[in-house]
Amino acid sequence: MKAIQVKQAGGPEAMELVELPVPQPKPNEAVVKLAASGVNFIDVYFREGRYKAPLPFVLGQEGAGVVTAVGAEAKQVKLGDLVAWTGLLGSYAEYAAVPAERLVPIPHSVSEQQAAAAMLQGMTAHYLSHDTYPLKKGETALIHAAAGGVGLLLVQMAHNIGARVIATVSTEEKAKLARGAGADEVILYTQADFEAETKRLTGGKGVDVVYDSVGKTTFEKGLTVLRPRGTMVLFGGSSGAVPPFDLVALSQKGSLYVTRPTLAHYTATREELVARSSAVFSMITAGKLKLRIEHVYPLAEAQRAHRDLEGRKTTGKLLLIP
Repeated sequence: MKAIQVKQAGGPEAMELVELPVPQPKPNEAVVKLAASGVNFIDVYFREGRYKAPLPFVLGQEGAGVVTAVGAEAKQVKLGDLVAWTGLLGSYAEYAAVPAERLVPIPHSVSEQQAAAAMLQGMTAHYLSHDTYPLKKGETALIHAAAGGVGLLLVQMAHNIGARVIATVSTEEKAKLARGAGADEVILYTQADFEAETKRLTGGKGVDVVYDSVGKTTFEKGLTVLRPRGTMVLFGGSSGAVPPFDLVALSQKGSLYVTRPTLAHYTATREELVARSSAVFSMITAGKLKLRIEHVYPLAEAQRAHRDLEGRKTTGKLLLIP
């Protein structure tokens, strides 16, 4: 089978298209023939070596397809099932062996491409808005990178809850996408200071929560736009890691809360994984969550997909097709 392998950490050129044997399932695994693989910033972190994995490894954390082989102890799926997963390396390939307990069923109302596009980013938006800081109707959220993959889904979920959404984006094109997803106010951070604008838009009161996937360039200013006892949810670092930070500043700025969540801890049990993925799929089926699959690349063009992602040239979701 064809797969994208990383033999040494580095830039996009570190990804090689190689030929590997089709995996055989361990007793607790199922083998899935991939229909689509999701491209995410976490893939960049693994490729760069920021997140460690034994070398060489097949990249990719998200996929969807059909079960073609089942291990003797894998009771959660059967041959021919349409399934999706996230949080495990190996999806940039034609086949992947996945622990059966981490596979979730894809309903007939959702396509394999939709499932591959929704698992990581959709469930991330869901846990952020429903659990990490459970948004309530009438509250105000500041969402950075609002036209990105998670951003567009998070804006929609926050809007559906009835929260006021202030979004930050870099271009007019992305501003239009954020508004279309339900953002009430959009700040072009390339033209205006988001700190000053957010304070103006809230009458100096601040927002209830900041959802920040950008990190280094936005974190400290984000703290200053929170209301007293507001919550900073830092769930990514597309601009780099946040520098060391003195926690005393949290008391000085209003007894603030800061959390650095990750999807793995919000899908730690099979029950929670199935419930969360089912909730996201139900939103898609009901038309309450619209996926923007912006670009579909052949597997062989994984390097190009990463360059586009890192160059901030993309909005919505990128997929690889084996």
